[in-house]
Order: sequence, then C-alpha cells, then structure tokens
Amino acid sequence: MPAIILLQTLFFKFSASEESVYIFTKVGAEPYGRIASGVLELIAGICLLYRPLVWPGSGLAFGVMSGAILSHIVILGIVVMDDGGQLFIYALITWIFSAILLWKYRLDIPIVNSYFHKP
Repeated sequence: MPAIILLQTLFFKFSASEESVYIFTKVGAEPYGRIASGVLELIAGICLLYRPLVWPGSGLAFGVMSGAILSHIVILGIVVMDDGGQLFIYALITWIFSAILLWKYRLDIPIVNSYFHKP
C-alpha cells in the first residue's frame, strides 16, 4: 500500500502540478524540496517493492511522511487547496503502513539483528 501511494504521487511532483508547486512554495522549498522529496519517495517506493530492501524503504518512507505530516500540521493545514484533507490522509496512511512494515522487518536491519542474535 505505501509503495502505491508513494509512486502514484510522483507524477504530480515531477510534473510541477499546481497543487505541488503551491505546497512547496508555502513551505519555502519550491522547486528543490519538491524534486528532492519526489526522488526520496521514488527510492522508498522502489525499495518497498523489493523484499531485501523493505526495511530501508519503509524507514525512508516513514521519515519523508513524518515531514509531510508535520508540514500539514504546522504550516499547510489539513485541507490544502480544497482537497478535503486527501493529501494529509494519504500521508497518514503511508506513515502508518511504513511503521508497520518497519516493525515487521526490524530483524532485517543489521544493527537490530546483531543485537538480538549475539553468539
């Protein structure tokens, strides 16, 4: 689920849609923040589709969505350009599922694995 949301929103970021430009202008990060977040979301989405890279993908998605949620709460508001809060809800869904995946695949993280599997 998070990979679908992450990859689906890339079109809007990379095509400089009106809503994406508005959002990143309002947070003071247009165009570099829009492009950088798009690249990070692309990397996270691809990682989430490849089993050995689920843990870094979910960690990256969790971090990026944490920033998006914080931006909505502090700067943008829940509803952006009359979207009914749809972008905020997508960010929350992605954040929650990324946290679940990160927990599920926590033993794939080398430092966590070595801590729990000491000789």
